[in-house]
Amino acid sequence: MAAPETLTSAGAAPMPSGGRAIIMRIAELRAWLFLAFLIIFFEIWSRSAYGVSFIFNTYNLQSISVFATAPLLLALGQTFVIISAGIDLSLGFVMGLASVIGAHIANYAAVQLGLPPFAAMLVGMLAGVVMTIIPGLVNGWLIAYLRVPPFIGTLGMYGVARGSAYLFAGGMTISISNEWYSAIGNSRVLGIPVLVILTIIACLIMHFLLSQTRFGQHTYAMGASQMAARRAGIRIKKLTMKIYLLSAVMAGVAGVLYTGRFSAGAAQAGEPLLLDSIAAVVIGGASLFGGSGTIWGTVAGALVIAVIQYGLVFINVEPFWQFIAVGTVIIISVLVDQTQRRLTGGRQVE
Repeated sequence: MAAPETLTSAGAAPMPSGGRAIIMRIAELRAWLFLAFLIIFFEIWSRSAYGVSFIFNTYNLQSISVFATAPLLLALGQTFVIISAGIDLSLGFVMGLASVIGAHIANYAAVQLGLPPFAAMLVGMLAGVVMTIIPGLVNGWLIAYLRVPPFIGTLGMYGVARGSAYLFAGGMTISISNEWYSAIGNSRVLGIPVLVILTIIACLIMHFLLSQTRFGQHTYAMGASQMAARRAGIRIKKLTMKIYLLSAVMAGVAGVLYTGRFSAGAAQAGEPLLLDSIAAVVIGGASLFGGSGTIWGTVAGALVIAVIQYGLVFINVEPFWQFIAVGTVIIISVLVDQTQRRLTGGRQVE
């Protein structure tokens, strides 16, 4: 049985009717409405200022989709964490650690072990993703068994992963020379970047996990009310471990794909993307109080951020306005979430 797409932290709420139902539906679709508004705005500006189309432009579409891949991959794992009423601040440097390890192992496999480029790429990518199991399990253990608040526990892992990544990298970027690895990050299939294809596959898998499995149902239940979930027989500690492990692994996937895109591993690869990943989840409709959110909402949130970032550059606006625009959209999303919770009778806190 599919998990409900949205729940409030107070559990099931009365079904709204009439005007409230329309408002609720608009609130649920706010990320897509933001996206539509931005596309229309940039399209009008582009045609009036430059006489060309913004959205009906293959290069623009490819650039926006590639811009969105890395923060979206981080946001996919973050979606599960936020739905469970947690937060993962370590993702940026867990991604950087995976990027560095992936580059190092790919080089070692090619030079020292003499593996062909394709095999060296696979070994490097696998090593980078497997390495992220450690910070994921540590985060889950601190939060589930030692009852460390998620903000503090993952902030501590942020520092550990950051230092480890820079130590492994020696304070430098780790370049690779592997045509297969570079192709993963830069080639296209039928005009679609391979990075985008892989990200779409990841989205489909994560959507299935969240909406069609017991794991996803339990994640919603835990975020809606941890006490009620425990009384229902859900093993909260093990579930927490799995959620933070999944989050770290998705950061690892983002890290090894970053290495392919730039043909180099970098400790700071995900540092500027952490806040974008959280913003994508919040803009996409997930509540920071837990219990609500969807993968497709997160996809829309990531696209909103990517369109803002690329669109402002496209129309020659100073890049600093990106932060103002994204911040404004986040504030509006939180206000809409608060209004939605009041309409459905959801409580602000447990």
